[in-house]
Amino acid sequence: MRLFDTHCHLDDERFGEDRNQLIQALPEQGLVYCVTVGSDIASSERSIGLAHQYGFLYAAAGLHPHEAAKAEKTWEERLRQLLGDEKAVALGEIGLDYYYDFSPRGLQKQVLLRQLHMAREMELPVILHVRDAHGDMIDMLRALGDGRPGGVLHCFSGSAESALEYVRMGFYISFAGPVTFKNAEKLLLAAKAVPLDRLLIETDSPYLAPVPMRGKRNDPSLIRHTCAKLAELRGMSEQEMADLTCENAIRFFGIGSALRSK
Repeated sequence: MRLFDTHCHLDDERFGEDRNQLIQALPEQGLVYCVTVGSDIASSERSIGLAHQYGFLYAAAGLHPHEAAKAEKTWEERLRQLLGDEKAVALGEIGLDYYYDFSPRGLQKQVLLRQLHMAREMELPVILHVRDAHGDMIDMLRALGDGRPGGVLHCFSGSAESALEYVRMGFYISFAGPVTFKNAEKLLLAAKAVPLDRLLIETDSPYLAPVPMRGKRNDPSLIRHTCAKLAELRGMSEQEMADLTCENAIRFFGIGSALRSK
């Protein structure tokens, strides 16, 4: 089975004791690629460092909305430098989070917009974090029109209607562990609605471990549970879903056919 975890945080301190052993074991568990994602400059640097240690790892660099109020004045310059790295395949995770409001909403929007323009300029896709803010996110993306970059809604938590609106604007939709939870009725409807060629899977590890591991530390090997749930929902075999989402992710991140033989 060929699995691609499109969003994890392998630099997280919860992997501090066994990070190398865990990563080294992932190919034996079917993981052909993983993208480890930054949320600020420091974590983005660590993620790119990990990607250089392991051939099947790639990285994303970006400023999460929680970090918008804490960003240093030089964050744009430093982020641009990180995104120029050969192992950086996306700008993220970035977005809007109105659930916690750790940064003022106006500032979140400013920082997001600057990063969207940067991604467009550098011809990179974006990884979008959206929590309780789909209305404003959709409005911002619509306003950019042809000036918006491509991207993915990571760990999607919205409605089927929102998912289809993002798809109409050219975005992919990624599902994580919550699609396996018992109270996931709205999410199941969204997972059924997304066109198959726009579907991605992820762990968002170490967070949001899927059933039957809910409540424990998540890691990329557990993506098989999310894959199995989506396969069930879409009337496919787990192998078919794994292959489909892997090919979608390879296309989305633009890692290309030359890398498939590695």
